[in-house]
Amino acid sequence: MAKKQPNINRGAVGLFLLFSLLFFAILYRFFAIGITGEAAGQPLAAKAEQKHMRHGIIEAERGTIKDRTGEIIAEDTASYSLIAILDEKMTTNPDNPKHVVDPEKTAATLSKYIDLSESEILRILSKKKDNPKLFQVEFGKAGKDISFQTKKQIEAEKLPGITFKKESKRFYPNGVFASHVIGFVEKAEGNNSAAKTFGKLGIEKSMDKYLKGENGRIDYESDLWGYLLPSGKELVTPAKNGNDIQLTLDKKIQTFLEDALNKTVEEYKPKKIIAIVANPKTGEILAMGQRPTFHPKTRDGIEKSWYNEAIEYPFEPGSTMKIFTLAAAVNEGKFNPNEEFPSGSYRVTERDKAIKDHNGKGWGTISYLEGVQRSSNVAFAKIAKEKLGFEKFREYLTRFGLDRPTGIDLPDEATSQLRYDWPIEKITTSFGQGTAITAIQQIQAATAIANDGKMMKPHVIKKIVDHDTGETIMEKEPEVVSQPISTDAAKKVRDILETVITSPNGTGQRYNIEGYSVAGKTGTAEMSQGGGYLKGPGDYIFSFLGMAPADDPKLIVYVAVQQPDIDSYFKGALPVSMVFNPVMKNSLQYMNIKPSSLVVAKKEALPDLVGKTSAEATKILEDKGFDAVTIGKGGTVEGQLPALGEVVMEGEKVILRTSGNAAMPDLTGWSLRDALKAANVAKLHLNFKGSGYVVKQSITKGTPIKSGDRLTIELETPLDNLNGKNEEESDPEIKE
Repeated sequence: MAKKQPNINRGAVGLFLLFSLLFFAILYRFFAIGITGEAAGQPLAAKAEQKHMRHGIIEAERGTIKDRTGEIIAEDTASYSLIAILDEKMTTNPDNPKHVVDPEKTAATLSKYIDLSESEILRILSKKKDNPKLFQVEFGKAGKDISFQTKKQIEAEKLPGITFKKESKRFYPNGVFASHVIGFVEKAEGNNSAAKTFGKLGIEKSMDKYLKGENGRIDYESDLWGYLLPSGKELVTPAKNGNDIQLTLDKKIQTFLEDALNKTVEEYKPKKIIAIVANPKTGEILAMGQRPTFHPKTRDGIEKSWYNEAIEYPFEPGSTMKIFTLAAAVNEGKFNPNEEFPSGSYRVTERDKAIKDHNGKGWGTISYLEGVQRSSNVAFAKIAKEKLGFEKFREYLTRFGLDRPTGIDLPDEATSQLRYDWPIEKITTSFGQGTAITAIQQIQAATAIANDGKMMKPHVIKKIVDHDTGETIMEKEPEVVSQPISTDAAKKVRDILETVITSPNGTGQRYNIEGYSVAGKTGTAEMSQGGGYLKGPGDYIFSFLGMAPADDPKLIVYVAVQQPDIDSYFKGALPVSMVFNPVMKNSLQYMNIKPSSLVVAKKEALPDLVGKTSAEATKILEDKGFDAVTIGKGGTVEGQLPALGEVVMEGEKVILRTSGNAAMPDLTGWSLRDALKAANVAKLHLNFKGSGYVVKQSITKGTPIKSGDRLTIELETPLDNLNGKNEEESDPEIKE
């Protein structure tokens, strides 16, 4: 036993020394970490912060797009995604569960609010059985874009484990509304699930850098589950919201256009329609639309047309091109409206095929004015070659901007494709064949005709405004591109183009709008295919470029309809006028442009007829060339419309209200203006349907009427030119 004692002591001493060494090593490490704050070369404070610091994105609100009056076209709105928490670890208090505890009840309740069946919701809620580590589930498309109201209703059900993720979405309150001008946005998932928004098409694309803003950031201390600690640090970098874009588009006029396009598509089923409404004084685009189109929220229809046809699609314009050939000749003093020429055909050179008029034979020897009215290809071929000369005509193509993009503030503008090498190409360009230009180029060039020679640059952006402060960042002013023709020449061209609508020989009779003088030009361009042209009855681009009122145009409207469903090309004006006429008329009325008679007649101030006998008053009016209509049984005149001193046109109806009981006159064939006067004098409540002239009235002729009675009238536009010879010459411009 005595021999073992030294060994035991030595062992104890060894253990003591070992533990002492370990103790001092740990103590040293403890102090070293405390002093340096590092372990294994890594900063412990930073590592701890990484464990407990969380980061969040504060989404910037995308700027709002508005029309010229401030009406919202596109904006960011709050939406919510539905989430179901399945992890039981989220529940720390059984009396207040934070996960789905009753999948069957939850599924039955949610099926009342989202577009999923109860069985499908239950299937989604049961996914944890196959994946025990699953923390939460979502419900696909049905669980996204939930409104605030629906969110509140679901929350009121107090379903354990059901929560929401707030997001922003792009909202287009008008639905299909200048969709290719406005565009749409897409979201792409980035790092940390931060959604980045990108503008696609139109303003959303071209102005993306102004609209998108900059996301902010929040850094905060949290517990294991990600909840904010009561005493934790919080650092916020606020988001910078995007700027607002105010456009030149007018919601009311755009709505007129969309409605007209819808009706035309429904009736004529064309392959394509392009339409633009512009202010020729400023170059502002007030409306722009096309068919096919798409819904900017759902993207329905986008696969049919990714392009803004008015900006990105050059095509042969047809006879609307003759406007600019005519303007060049007038400006150069080379157009004599009374000079005559032989219509029918014209050979440029011996080698070239003869140019023919659209009816194949012409109209004999006619004046150049009649040649414009009838849209004679021969007239414009002779103007280009013999009156102007090819070099001078080419100069005017540049003056009118037809050989370059307009620079409109929309993306992906195409330019024209001028074919001007050979004599035959130079001739056909004069009447719109061979050469291709865009609709917006035609609009810009037409502003020179409508704006007394000054050509205005088209634009759709009015100004850019700071979303948060309302401060204007940039505002566009009207820009004069050039003055291709003189003021006097522009007025003469408008006068000539007005006869295209008013003359019995004019191809534009269908574009006559009651109460407003219209100047313009029809177009019928053939569709090329495989080196030739299609020959079907509707295989053309039918168009009209018009401005009103002709003496001082406030609006230019261009409409092109491709391949409508018609049984004769002579009916090509029908779908075009179905867009042009209501859009032009409704827009002018909306802009408070007062109607004026289209008839060139003697004007005179109306005398005071009150107190005279009906016979005396009638004779005075008839002697002055007015049409007197008496409401009453004769006797003394008690009221008149128009009133004393108002200027009236020769042939206009003057309504006289005489003493005695009144009887209803026959309104058949009356204009709406005259019917309104009669209703006003008789103090009737007037309702009307349609446009044109009265064809039906609810109160028959001779029926006694009294103040306050309701009168309904139906109006129709005369369709005299629909059949026979007149119809064939109303818009026939096929190029041979």
